[in-house]
Amino acid sequence: MRNYKTQMEAAKKGIITPAMEIVAKKENLDPERIRELVAKGEVAIPANINHTSLSPEGIGGGLKTKINVNLGISGDCKDYTMEMQKVDLAIKYGAEAIMDLSNYGKTNTFRQALIEKSPAMIGTVPMYDAIGYLEKDLLEISAKDFLEVVEAHAKEGVDFMTIHAGINRRAVEAFRREGRKMNIVSRGGSLLFAWMMMTGNENPFFEYYDEVLEILREYDVTISLGDALRPGCLADSTDAGQISELIELGNLTTRAWEKDVQVMVEGPGHMAMNEIAANMQIQKRICHNAPFYVLGPLVTDIAPGYDHITSAIGGAIAAANGADFLCYVTPAEHLRLPDIDDVKEGIIASKIAAHAADIAKGVPNAMDRDNQMAAARHKLDWDEMFKIAIDPEKAETYYNQTPPAERHSCSMCGKMCAVRTTNMILEGKEVKFCSEKGSC
Repeated sequence: MRNYKTQMEAAKKGIITPAMEIVAKKENLDPERIRELVAKGEVAIPANINHTSLSPEGIGGGLKTKINVNLGISGDCKDYTMEMQKVDLAIKYGAEAIMDLSNYGKTNTFRQALIEKSPAMIGTVPMYDAIGYLEKDLLEISAKDFLEVVEAHAKEGVDFMTIHAGINRRAVEAFRREGRKMNIVSRGGSLLFAWMMMTGNENPFFEYYDEVLEILREYDVTISLGDALRPGCLADSTDAGQISELIELGNLTTRAWEKDVQVMVEGPGHMAMNEIAANMQIQKRICHNAPFYVLGPLVTDIAPGYDHITSAIGGAIAAANGADFLCYVTPAEHLRLPDIDDVKEGIIASKIAAHAADIAKGVPNAMDRDNQMAAARHKLDWDEMFKIAIDPEKAETYYNQTPPAERHSCSMCGKMCAVRTTNMILEGKEVKFCSEKGSC
């Protein structure tokens, strides 16, 4: 029987938990080092006591960059089978987290099946579910009602929850005073802003923050402090609203740690490349090196249909400069609910960004697969290359779509393959391109 409520409480007591042991093995680090980082709040291990199928992961400084896949049911797309196929895809390609952003009807049926099945961490945004769960319109929901939804998700086994507690009256004042091109683009943030404006009340997640933390502590749920005022276009990045909310999130981080609740902090958004590194440093400083979870950042606003690429560019820069957790973006971003193909494209783009950043950060063993790929390419061992690739099926399919006359190379260079030519010369062989019959 565990004599601690949360991973952080155990870490502060000097206890190395089974979850810490698993994370240490995955990260090739000493379990004591993981415990130290969890105790300081620099690493979080989201692991609800009721998520029995979970394979724990660590998120934070010095660890591999993790990725999250968003999915869920909406009013315009209620196909539970398709959403579960997306879950299968996320697990297949190694996503460490899945966020159920369902916002239609009684979402708990899908969520409970997801938690029962998934070895990946499960996250939710209770604010999305409030209207359907409570069967009330926004203006009819009380502050205590919102906490009821948080507790329901916690009991079901959700490992981390996005709680937009930082958009309080002070942050709203800064946002309204400055003005924006895109205003609020966070769905949860916009709903809370509307509720606050219509009722005249303080943000319930800020006003009753201690009660929220008590719920999360009971089930060892990690709080992911949502950035309701994240920029939704390049012109709004790093403005007074974003920074004002970030300052509030820094204070909320330490308050959560005082109650042994693990924390992640969420970040932008849309942002030009030259602002990303500074934003990562500001966040880490203001939020006391808590793990940083970013959406993108998307580095341009003009690429609908290709935002998995704009996001991967920003995500790689962000993670190389301190972000710990990347939320994937699909080609369907800003356009529609993603289908199966969109989800795969988003996952692969995000995995590439995370891996590239890990190499740049010097994460131990990050380059091992790259070195294996180099060795396979040196030998022109195509089967081995396919096995090592992030997406083996696509690599093999592309190779075979235009098969070369000889398997020693691909159809791009044929016999003029640079690797083949160099290998032959170094092996003391003569390089010939023309056959005895005179054909070249």
